Amino acid sequence: MDLTNYEKKVLYGIVKFPNDNDRQLAERFGMKQSTVAAIRKRLKEEGYYRVYAVPMLQNFGAELMAVIHTNFNPVIPLKKRISITEKKIEAAEEIFFSIGEDDKGFSLSFAKDYTSIGSLNDIRTMTFGKLGLLEKEYPKEIIFPFSISKIYRFFNFAPLLTKIFQINDDEIENEQFFPVKNATLSRREMDVMCSIVENPEMPSKEMAEMLGITRHTIGRMKKKFMEKGFIKTIVIPDFEKLDLKIMAFYHVPLNPYKPPNFENDEMKELLCNEVVFLAVRRFEFSAISMHVDYESYKACKTEIMQRLKEKEWISTVPVVRTYSLNKARIIKDFSFPPITRKLILGRERG
Repeated sequence: MDLTNYEKKVLYGIVKFPNDNDRQLAERFGMKQSTVAAIRKRLKEEGYYRVYAVPMLQNFGAELMAVIHTNFNPVIPLKKRISITEKKIEAAEEIFFSIGEDDKGFSLSFAKDYTSIGSLNDIRTMTFGKLGLLEKEYPKEIIFPFSISKIYRFFNFAPLLTKIFQINDDEIENEQFFPVKNATLSRREMDVMCSIVENPEMPSKEMAEMLGITRHTIGRMKKKFMEKGFIKTIVIPDFEKLDLKIMAFYHVPLNPYKPPNFENDEMKELLCNEVVFLAVRRFEFSAISMHVDYESYKACKTEIMQRLKEKEWISTVPVVRTYSLNKARIIKDFSFPPITRKLILGRERG
């Protein structure tokens, strides 16, 4: 990773403060605005990060987020497995992220209800079963209904960058990412919201021309969506350019006799810097962590497991799977537009 200290600061700032402009980032880090602008341009052109507009679909018809993980019989190579599943499974609008290796894989989805996820998982199980891919077990579902779950980190890479770049920052946000609110949109707002999710960095003028409305209207709606929390911006850095080698996936059932206090957010104690995703319910959680090497993974896992055992929060063996980012294949790479269109525009038609 060939970045200067200034470039590391700017990349960290872009990830932590995705809605800041160049002037605001310059003020935060005591840099010239022109320097920030030049660095941002270079980082963008060289593919160091991507910007996503995450729709708050829990307010527009989505009842849950689902995490599904599977162990495979590696008799069929990953490439062939993907060629089969891309049309039957990965094409489903609900799935927004999916990754696989020869012997395992997991996906994340937003869904209107359990029927949507259950039907998708039936197709998944039938497909894998016919191919002889399953290792004596069905794909495992972890269901996080938004109304009774908390997602403390949703691909938040800022804490990880503080460690990789050795940046001191004690102000790390771990608040509920998907708060449930009542929300309604007009037909025009629906169209604009879907366009923002599909084109998060498109200038307002260009979007206005595409949709046939004024730039002022686009700007006003964008401001409304951000202020009301209808859309949240996240920035995901390029894994390879950060020299990230390992992704770890966790599914941990919690001790029903002595679970952590859900109301008091005790599960936040498990958030080491390398954890980029953490979704919890009263009696289970799922997490994803990212690491530059095996030692980093081992230290993070040890920290998590020690805390769970010290608090007596677990009573069964958790599922922990590691993915080599050199060998794994990202099958669906943070694709939010399909499920947004299905729920928001489809909701109006229905």
